[in-house]
Amino acid sequence: MFGSHLSIAGGMERALIQAERLGFDTVQVFTKNQQQWKVRPLDDRAIADWLGHLRRLGWQGRTVSHASYLINLASPDDDLWKKSVDLMQIEIERCEALSIPYLVHHPGAFTASTRERGLKRIARAYKELLRRTRGMRTILCLENTVGSGSNLGRTFEELALLRADIIEQTGEPGRVAYCFDTCHAHAGGYDLSSTTLADFALELFDEHCGIEHVRVVHLNDSKGEVGSRRDRHAHIGEGTIGRGTTRARLARSGFASVLHHPAFRTIPKILETPKETTKAGTPMDTINLRRLKRIA
Repeated sequence: MFGSHLSIAGGMERALIQAERLGFDTVQVFTKNQQQWKVRPLDDRAIADWLGHLRRLGWQGRTVSHASYLINLASPDDDLWKKSVDLMQIEIERCEALSIPYLVHHPGAFTASTRERGLKRIARAYKELLRRTRGMRTILCLENTVGSGSNLGRTFEELALLRADIIEQTGEPGRVAYCFDTCHAHAGGYDLSSTTLADFALELFDEHCGIEHVRVVHLNDSKGEVGSRRDRHAHIGEGTIGRGTTRARLARSGFASVLHHPAFRTIPKILETPKETTKAGTPMDTINLRRLKRIA
C-alpha cells in the first residue's frame, strides 16, 4: 500500500485524485495550512467531496494526515503548550470528519526544559486531548525523529517510554501508535544502508516499541549520513540508505527490509520526497514508486 504526501490546493479531494493519477493506493495530507495557527473550519461541501472520492476509490481506513509543524506538545511555555493542545484537538476533529484514521505528529521539543520534563508534557497533553476527543477513532501516531536540537523521539527507547507513559495517563492504548520514518531512523543513528543492518534496526524497534504498533511508514531516503541528525529527505536510491537506483542495489538496502517486513505489508507507506519532475516531465513520485515496486 503506497502513497505520497500531496497538496490539497484547490480542494481536499484534489489530493485523492492526484494520488490516483500517480498510481498510488493511499495518500497523506495536511488538512489545513500547516504554517498557520488560525484554522478555517471545513465546510460541508469539502467534507462531502473528500468522502465521495474516498468511497469511489475504496480507500476507507488507509489515509493519513500529518499534524502541523507548529505544534509542540513538549513545550515548557504554558501559552504555547495550550495553543498546541488546542490545535492538535482541531487536527483530530478534522481527521474524524474526513474519516482519516491516522494522524502523524512529531513528539515535540523540550527547548529550555529537560528531556524528562518534555516527555511528561507530551503525556499530559495526550491526557487532555484524549479526554476532549473521547469516543473518536483517530489514532495518533508518534513519529520517530532525527533528534536534532531538543527534539524528542530519536531513540526507540524514548519512543517506547513515551507511549507507555501516555497509556498510563490515558488508559487508551488503542489510540496511540507509531509512524516509522526511514530517513529519520537512519539520520538518527540506526543504519539502514543494508538489509543486514536494517533488519537489526527493525529488531531493535520491535524489542523496545513493538513493531505491531506501527500504523504508518514514511519511505524517504536520506541526504545525510547515518547519525548525521540531518532531516533532509532524498529520492529513493539517491541518498545514503539506497546508495543507488538499480534494482540490485535497492534490493540490498534497508528499503527491501522495510518492504518485506510482514508488519508493514498492509499499512500505508508514504513518500515524503521532493515534489520534482524529470527532464522528460515525469513526476518523481512516479519514479520513486517504480523503484519501490521493483523490490516489493
